[in-house]
Amino acid sequence: MLIRRETTADLAAIRQVHSAAFADAENPHRVPVEVGLVDALRAGDAWLPALSLVAERSGELAGHVVCSRAHVGAVPVLALGPIGVPPESQRAGIGSALMHAVLGAADALGEPLVALLGHREYYPRFGFEPAADLGITPPVPEWASHFQVRPLAAYDPAVRGDFAYAAPFMQL
Repeated sequence: MLIRRETTADLAAIRQVHSAAFADAENPHRVPVEVGLVDALRAGDAWLPALSLVAERSGELAGHVVCSRAHVGAVPVLALGPIGVPPESQRAGIGSALMHAVLGAADALGEPLVALLGHREYYPRFGFEPAADLGITPPVPEWASHFQVRPLAAYDPAVRGDFAYAAPFMQL
């Protein structure tokens, strides 16, 4: 498996990855919101090309993750998501490899922290912790129980306050 930056040649395959990863079994013809979210992020000013990574296995895309620009107060930080692996490729280490790669890339770029809205039992294995423990609040109060952050090497504990996603997240 190879983890690398996305290229323009990957765009259709990335859409397919997220379509499969977030498919609705009850409504299989519905395009998952994550597909449109990636497209909207890519078209906006929060897009960070260095942090849009794909997993390639045997010449085929098997996963995608992206971090986009977000803020805690006026401080630039990152929002992670979506991360997608099609069901037939899940539980093979692809998602973990993507997480480690994007967190390493973000750290190498000097980013202070990464935030996400996700499963409370899954993401702590990558160093995520409840955002409230670091004084960071989600844009929607009901998200607090699943809103998590991962401090990186450039993290400053003085970074506290309200988290703001890029506009496409809030337009879902």
